[in-house]
Amino acid sequence: MNILVVGSGGREHALIKALKKNQEIETIYALPGNGGMAKDAVCVPIGAKDIDGIVKFAVENKIGFAVVAPDDPLALGAVDALEAAGIPSFGPTKAAARIEASKVFAKELMKQYGVPTAAYQVFTDPDAAKAYLKTAPLPAVIKADGLALGKGVIIALTLEDAEAAVSDMMENKVFGDSGSRVVIEEFLEGPEVSVLAFTDGKTVRPMVSSMDHKRALDGDQGLNTGGMGTIAPNPYYTEEVAERCMNEIFLPTIRAMEKEGCPFKGCLYFGLMVTKNGPKVIEYNCRFGDPETQVVLPLLKSDLLTIMQAVRNETLADCPVEFSDGAACCVVMASQGYPQHYEKGFPITLTPDTDEITTYVAGAKLGENGELLTNGGRVLGVTATAGSIKAAIEKAYAAAEKTHFDNAFYRRDIGQRALNKE
Repeated sequence: MNILVVGSGGREHALIKALKKNQEIETIYALPGNGGMAKDAVCVPIGAKDIDGIVKFAVENKIGFAVVAPDDPLALGAVDALEAAGIPSFGPTKAAARIEASKVFAKELMKQYGVPTAAYQVFTDPDAAKAYLKTAPLPAVIKADGLALGKGVIIALTLEDAEAAVSDMMENKVFGDSGSRVVIEEFLEGPEVSVLAFTDGKTVRPMVSSMDHKRALDGDQGLNTGGMGTIAPNPYYTEEVAERCMNEIFLPTIRAMEKEGCPFKGCLYFGLMVTKNGPKVIEYNCRFGDPETQVVLPLLKSDLLTIMQAVRNETLADCPVEFSDGAACCVVMASQGYPQHYEKGFPITLTPDTDEITTYVAGAKLGENGELLTNGGRVLGVTATAGSIKAAIEKAYAAAEKTHFDNAFYRRDIGQRALNKE
């Protein structure tokens, strides 16, 4: 069977490496992929948002199964188009992908069906939003309604910062049309937990929990990024919290989507805050998280393709989904200046993969002589598995220190909060 994976980042590289373990797969195509994936997949220069091009390629190359990984093509209806062309696919429909593509849709869904989340107001007029902020408690959380590459959320500590965020989103259009509506939320406090879950629209199979590190610099300082590293499992996600999440959040969300006429099939990402009043939803993503996928999938013992096919065929209840008892740590190596301005084109020296060390390539391309060059903000995800979180962190950092490209930087405290908790 030939497989197609849409996307070009570290998440897609992790998906491809996990899928490769299935012996029935002949060729994996990555559209568009990146230079570092070339040894694991055939990279084809068709953009992730070129839905017509993706479908045409899938049909012409007799693709047996397609995996649509990023948010943009899901929101554009890539799965709908592939399925209409007879290509079995993993991922939600365009209607179901609204759970991420529209913050307003997600908040109103939670409000209507009683899923615990932060109190909020929706605004379409910047002056009305600024007037509300004058009476709102601080910090305030301002979110662009639409997709914004994971950067459409501002936590404003002062009224001036909050008003500036509204101006940037609604008036200056820094996120384009995504900022036409904004959600202003109460600020929740507590440890954050990420939980990815397989679901076929009825059954929910949560994956191992993880902890993301969004800020660019040590000590959770600096600008928000797409994620500077992760560990799994998350020690704040206890059995008690997990049970509450299943009963109060996971199943109610899946049932709500079915009642709304857009059942969710695929990977649903729950961004959670464990508050003093119990777990609450910060955000949903309609796909695998990045870089959470890079620590979750190395711990998956069951076959990924089999699970994905069960999700698509709505037979997940009968499919084993098992994870190892170990731990994993991913250290993201980025280009100096990320998430703002950075240089590209530096040669990369990778640490060889082993059974316990894997480097997932995100922002890289092949040079004229076949050498791997930096080509993005987040360049590599150096991941290690071990019997404990502490051992996984030590192995990941040891591997990162042997990996090199000019202008590289990475946080030195990935997983420290987890160790403090333990």
